[in-house]
Amino acid sequence: MFDSHIWLVWLGIALVLVAVEAATVDFVFLMLAGGALGGSVASALGAPFAVQAVVAAVVAVGLLFTVRPYLKRRFASRFDHHMGVSANLGRSAVVIDRVSDASGTVKLAGETWTARTAAGTIEPGEEVVVDRIDGATAVVSRVPAIDR
Repeated sequence: MFDSHIWLVWLGIALVLVAVEAATVDFVFLMLAGGALGGSVASALGAPFAVQAVVAAVVAVGLLFTVRPYLKRRFASRFDHHMGVSANLGRSAVVIDRVSDASGTVKLAGETWTARTAAGTIEPGEEVVVDRIDGATAVVSRVPAIDR
């Protein structure tokens, strides 16, 4: 009787592997879970255990070499890994109070920042780009004009 329900064991293994994948998020355990599902299907179709194991291994390896690279590329390109200060470099901001080489304020990413320029002054309402961050001060410059 146990042999007729081995597909449930394969299914349980797949669920455990999916849970492990949720913690690692590297798509390896998800591919192994796919292999376990293949073993479950083979078992449900009445294949002997040796065939089930071979099906599980072939499906898992196939998924690891075909689907996993695609998923890694797809999800890696979606996320911006810049955090903290480096996330603001190159961002645009709007001048709130006149910005000079000594002082000023800008609205950057929804927050008010102290700012200064490398040279010259920029009036309120103008758009600027963040060149670098010095401590808690954004060093900004005018957005380059686009020639048409």
